[in-house]
Amino acid sequence: MKHLFITGSLLCATGLLAQEDMPTMWETKLEHRIEHTGTGTEERGYSYAASEKEITVFDNKTGATRWTGRFKDLAPRLNKVDELVPFWESNVLFLFDRKMGKDQIACLDMSDGRLLWATDKYQNVTDENVVYIPELDGFAISLKERLVWMMARTGEERWSTDKFKGVVGQYVVTGDNKLVMVNFVPGNLGALFSGYKNQIVRIDLTNGNILWENTYVGRAERKVITKEFLYDLDVVDDKVFLRMNGMQVYDLNTGANVYTAAFDYTPDKLVGAPSGAKKFGVYHAVADPVIVGDDLYVLDMSNKKSQYVKKYDKNSGKLLWTSPEIKEARAIPAMYVVGDKVLLQIGGNVEAQAYIYKREPDGQGGWNITEEWRVWHPNVKPNGIQAFSTVDGSLVWESERFKKGITNAVVVGDQFIVCSGKELYSMDIATGAEKYAVPVSKGGLGLADQIMVYKDMIVVIGDKGVSTFNSRTGEPVAMGKYKKSDLEDYEGDRMILKTAKADIACFDLDDCRFKEFKARTGAITSMSTDGNFVYVYEKKNVTKVGTR
Repeated sequence: MKHLFITGSLLCATGLLAQEDMPTMWETKLEHRIEHTGTGTEERGYSYAASEKEITVFDNKTGATRWTGRFKDLAPRLNKVDELVPFWESNVLFLFDRKMGKDQIACLDMSDGRLLWATDKYQNVTDENVVYIPELDGFAISLKERLVWMMARTGEERWSTDKFKGVVGQYVVTGDNKLVMVNFVPGNLGALFSGYKNQIVRIDLTNGNILWENTYVGRAERKVITKEFLYDLDVVDDKVFLRMNGMQVYDLNTGANVYTAAFDYTPDKLVGAPSGAKKFGVYHAVADPVIVGDDLYVLDMSNKKSQYVKKYDKNSGKLLWTSPEIKEARAIPAMYVVGDKVLLQIGGNVEAQAYIYKREPDGQGGWNITEEWRVWHPNVKPNGIQAFSTVDGSLVWESERFKKGITNAVVVGDQFIVCSGKELYSMDIATGAEKYAVPVSKGGLGLADQIMVYKDMIVVIGDKGVSTFNSRTGEPVAMGKYKKSDLEDYEGDRMILKTAKADIACFDLDDCRFKEFKARTGAITSMSTDGNFVYVYEKKNVTKVGTR
């Protein structure tokens, strides 16, 4: 094997070594197929796998079955399960059986399978319009005409109101069982809610009384696959801060607008939906606002032909300056404030998510059904890098270097490091001058899909492995060459890449060595929250493998 020495450090060509397998902690074969999965934390101690007719809850440490059963025995009103939703904080499972206007809902205790309650009272309910609020151990269920509050363990309906339309989004508990919360309409439920309007309300959850309500600017969203909210709601002293395409501030006691520094933005036509997509969304096309002390920096993307950076006083909402136009930027995924500069990444990677369902003839009178839950990072043009003064908003410098492409850009200390896909550039924040330019091919893996920061290194994620570079010098540190794959997950010093056939490789970011596990095509993988394990769900098998 050829060894390559660079400035005294060894570039670990681990991809050329005999590859280790990820150690198997245990393997369990179930009595039924796996169509629904849920992986609990190591602290919780158990997880589940289910078909449309049966479920098994197993012990995370040993793989032993805690309990198993057929849904028609556990919840006699259900013949099958079309949707299964865990509410981990309340330790319950919601089961949905769709019956054309006679939907059945049942709720099981997750720890032992005991039926807590069942009802056919609520129709057209999905996982997207049920929200668990742990502070009161209850569920807010959004129906077409009203919002219902019920107790989690008993199913008892305490109250309902027709004053709140849509689904409960993010919320903040403000004391005395009062909540400030925002409504939203998930993409596939838009036709469900009549008379919908954007609402932010303060509500007394003991009786359903709405203490005040107001409207908000923009579109509240939740990612279609991973379910994270794309906005933040916070209460500081007597103000409510809603970060959504900018910032909107309300008086906590009255709901009155204090100020609005926000805009409507929908990433239309940035990325095309894949064939068969039943749910689809594009995210992180506009950078979040940045707060530095009492200063608030916001990207204004309300006009598709010209965009601006705006600086506000965070407390009063007074506009302090507006930058020159940023012309025809379709996406600005990153904004950083470093010292006296505002740094923008124009174009580059955004995030897309889709649930894809395909039903095709099998040639024998039946059907082949395939489902895919896809998360990927398409690239949007045009591209560029610009820096503005925090003092007056004037353009300080811009780089022509990145007109042909950017994956993404990161700040490491006082360095602004930009990846073009072919090279890593360290930019002087004050002037835009290049401190170094290093081909990512020196890492041995061809082109870069994206970069991240780990300790004092830049992690380059390619489609065939992972390499690291010294962030100060740009020199290669280590590499691990794998087959064509995409980033699946990462936690701490561990990173998972996954192939289209569901094989996975776990990289140690300290030296880029990796271990792999060859799974069946279509397997579902779930990394533990501590990064130490991966659960692999295949047909009827569950395997727990170690990452170390």
